[in-house]
Order: sequence, then structure tokens, then C-alpha cells
Amino acid sequence: VIRHRDVRASYCGVIDKFRLQVSEQSQRKALGKKEIIATLLPSAKEQQQQKEEEEKRIKEHLAESVFFDQTLCQPENRTASSGPSLLTVFLGVVCVAALMLPTLGEMESLVPLYLHLSVNQKLVAAYVLG
Repeated sequence: VIRHRDVRASYCGVIDKFRLQVSEQSQRKALGKKEIIATLLPSAKEQQQQKEEEEKRIKEHLAESVFFDQTLCQPENRTASSGPSLLTVFLGVVCVAALMLPTLGEMESLVPLYLHLSVNQKLVAAYVLG
């Protein structure tokens, strides 16, 4: 357990490094080591205060701005999609078709041999559909 006892607001963002060394109790030779980087972050209250201050500054800046771009005020002309995308539908159809093809080893089929799929390929198609 590593504890930071001297926590101050001025230390926020300061990067500390800790080195862990693993060795056997009877030997002094290190078996391994790892450096851990730790950064002190502000508390949730401080982060919320910083966000509120930043939002106030942005609002003041926009209110004072003389050269305001007219395109920012115009609503975007996006059409709302009401269903699944074309790619999703196509992928679903391909997976269903792959599951309907014969499995490798089936001899009594009118489908050419190069269209016979392995069990793993069918599992992938079923996973994508699921």
C-alpha cells in the first residue's frame, strides 16, 4: 500500500514514479523490477468546480465575441435514421447465407465444393449474427 500523505492542490498533475523490486528473502539479488507512474488527480469536487469555471469562461467569451460565425447558430441538416444501417443488413444476410451453406464433408449436395464451409467459419457467422 502506497499512501500520499502530503496532498495539496498545487501537487495536482505532478507525476511520481515508484519502483518495485522483487527478490527472495534469503538473497539480495533482484528477480525483477517494475516502475509505476502515478499522477495525483484532483478530487471530484475540484474537477466539478474547474468544469463550471471553464464553462463560465466559454460563455463569457461567446457573449463578448463580436465576430460570431453564423453557421454555428444554424441547425444541422441531418436526417434521422429510423432503422439499421445498410451495412448491418448486408452483414446479416451474408451470415444467414453462410449458415445455410453445407458444412465441409457433406457429399450429397448440389452446391460446389468451394462453397462448403468449415464448422469454425459457421461459428463465426453465428457469433456475428448473435
